[in-house]
Amino acid sequence: MLAGVIVGLAPGVLGCGGPAETPAEEEPPAMPTDERPLEATSLLGTPLHRPELPPERQAELEANLAEAGAQLAERPDDPAAIVWVGRRQAYLGRYNDAIATYTRGIEAHPDSPHLYRHRGHRYITIRKFPEAIADFEKAVQLIAGQPDEVEEDGAPNPAGIPRSTLQSNIWYHLGLAHYLRGDFEMALEAYLPCMEVSKNDDMLVATADWLYMTYRRLGRGAEAAAVLDRIHADMEILENTAYHSRLLMYKGEVEPDTLLNPNGTDALQLATQGYGVGNWYLYNGDTARAREIFEQILEGGSWAAFGFIAAEAELQRGM
Repeated sequence: MLAGVIVGLAPGVLGCGGPAETPAEEEPPAMPTDERPLEATSLLGTPLHRPELPPERQAELEANLAEAGAQLAERPDDPAAIVWVGRRQAYLGRYNDAIATYTRGIEAHPDSPHLYRHRGHRYITIRKFPEAIADFEKAVQLIAGQPDEVEEDGAPNPAGIPRSTLQSNIWYHLGLAHYLRGDFEMALEAYLPCMEVSKNDDMLVATADWLYMTYRRLGRGAEAAAVLDRIHADMEILENTAYHSRLLMYKGEVEPDTLLNPNGTDALQLATQGYGVGNWYLYNGDTARAREIFEQILEGGSWAAFGFIAAEAELQRGM
């Protein structure tokens, strides 16, 4: 079985030419072109092609993938080595290759929560929410009663200090998959335990943001407001500044449109900040402005970002 995994992975690692989101995980810039491979179809039926990267960045990420492949060849029975091949593929926008890598890994290591966690993440990326939920639910079963562990970052923050954990990422992404399907009751059931394992301010603001939005969608305004009690301007944020800013906006301490600088907001930042701002207008009854922002996000093209996928889901539901 293991030999089959190595044989199956090696061509994808070393021979194929051409990554929230843990919460702060890097996503490739979105410059899609019809000549690039098709990776997914949007919730609105739009083909989503593999992003085109600047040549230097492409070369850097290809080198990282080759290194991950070499490490897997040295440690063929190590699930962590398989995870890193998949992560490196995803940073290149090769999401289906990453899913295939994790699938082969699961065949050899069916009790590895890490493989289910990462495959579920990439199922979200390609809009396969039921498959993502199944993977995260399996991962939840596998981590039951186990100690949590820090997850090393693929795109480290400037301080070089990993902020998320295996368990926080499993619960976070499970909640997200339910949220994107519009099943806010089930999203709540994931975000509440996620808050319990969000032990630092970066994970706290990431989880609190989606929990707040979930409560608002359920019409539970008092509980949404209570989520904001732990949020303040002087939190120790190393990477999730966008989530922190959104929460301060919900508290009334930041003006919504200051988060949408048309001259300085790239596509990824627009998707991340824009979805929260669009929701703020939606909560406050300005549906037209919310829709305008959601449509603006889709024009940006950063289609792997969670905010982009969420904006798609809103427009698909005909908000």
